[in-house]
Amino acid sequence: MPEVNVEINGRRYRMACEEGQQGRLIALAQRFNTQVEALKGAVGEIGDNRLSVMAGIAVLDELSEAERRIARLVAEVAELTRAGHDIALELEQTEQKFTEKLDAAARVLESVSNTLDTTAPLPG
Repeated sequence: MPEVNVEINGRRYRMACEEGQQGRLIALAQRFNTQVEALKGAVGEIGDNRLSVMAGIAVLDELSEAERRIARLVAEVAELTRAGHDIALELEQTEQKFTEKLDAAARVLESVSNTLDTTAPLPG
């Protein structure tokens, strides 16, 4: 199992990960370190454990907000999908009605044509 070294709050940690995940682990550690450093800048030196807990909670807060936004977007997509299906069904029904009216008009025109042919044949 591959190992990588990451740095959080000025300390190096050796961590194992699955093959091919080294870059992702390093990027996540860098992102977490950015969160730790931002908190340290905002609240000062408060101890490694407390700082790590606060950073973890801040990251989970961001994750929770992202999950809420994703849930809202999923609901919007579902609503838009339903609306799209409704519009497609309405269009299909409108096309069917149009086809029926067009067929009826064609039958009337054919009937008129037949009547004209039998009552007033063309000379020829």
